[in-house]
Amino acid sequence: MPVRNQRHIVDYALRKRALLRQYRAGTVSRAEVCDAGPYLLRAAEYHGERIEHPCPVCTRQNMSLVAWVFGSELGQASGSARRPDELDRMTQLFSEFTVFVVEVCRMCRWNHVAISYVLGTGGTGPGRSRAQQAAAP
Repeated sequence: MPVRNQRHIVDYALRKRALLRQYRAGTVSRAEVCDAGPYLLRAAEYHGERIEHPCPVCTRQNMSLVAWVFGSELGQASGSARRPDELDRMTQLFSEFTVFVVEVCRMCRWNHVAISYVLGTGGTGPGRSRAQQAAAP
């Protein structure tokens, strides 16, 4: 996913490595790590960005990255998957929202949050929230 004006970045790589280590050691079952639901799999197909990185579980298919957006300012769009071009547009329209990027293998159903970050105007410009606009002199 392209770099935008990201802030409050959290990388979940250490958690992913620990989970995969547990899986390979046999303390966590495949069903526990390959549990993507139909909605997530559909989002990976239609909104996901294919990456040239094989699945760490099945190694047979390249994965997709799916960006999920959350924020009170988003209204009904909160909790939905968005394409990279939509994120770019939303960054200019909203003051702040959180993006969770999930890697998904559509073949074996592996999924894991890869990274999260905050996007938006930060309360300046046209993307200010309605409350911020009302409070401005």
